[in-house]
Amino acid sequence: MAKNMQPIAKRCKALGISPAAMGYAKKNTERNSGNQMRKKKSEYALQLQEKQKVKFVYGIMEKQFRMYYEKAARMQGKTGEEMLSLLERRLDNVVYRLGFAMTRREARQLVSHAHFTVNGVKVNIPSYLVKVGDVIEVKEASRSSVKFKRLLGEDAPVVLVPQWLEREKNALKGTVTRLPVREDIDLPIEEHLIVEFYSK
Repeated sequence: MAKNMQPIAKRCKALGISPAAMGYAKKNTERNSGNQMRKKKSEYALQLQEKQKVKFVYGIMEKQFRMYYEKAARMQGKTGEEMLSLLERRLDNVVYRLGFAMTRREARQLVSHAHFTVNGVKVNIPSYLVKVGDVIEVKEASRSSVKFKRLLGEDAPVVLVPQWLEREKNALKGTVTRLPVREDIDLPIEEHLIVEFYSK
């Protein structure tokens, strides 16, 4: 399986996004921080950067990303918004959004190691798309691990769960109450540029 091993802080700076959007609150880079004037980017460069940004945020490679675009293009509604909705519904993203992992990378690893069930069935595919009514839960055998125990204690991190998801209080369990819409995605993304990039 292909992995994106690029340095987080350096890549965030190049793409103009905050490391906090990736779940890395304290990461920063001082390298080349002089903010030298750069020449104006072409339309193609802006479209490419937007595509690279979304791929990087969700941690997916080109082939899979193209597949999401083509699937969204066949759906009713705006292609860009449908594509972002599909990306949000990925199981690794849902695990991250529910606060069961600090970053999407960590969430992907936890899903791959089969720590979660969907509707009581073990799922170890990070790209699995959740549906309305799906219940995502930490597997019974994994709950005793230090990693998940700290999510229930008094020192548990406070997580702002998006409106399309619901997490049970004092439980390692969440439910998909509806499909995500564009307003639920708080990342600075101009999805129309991605659609323009692929529709050439």
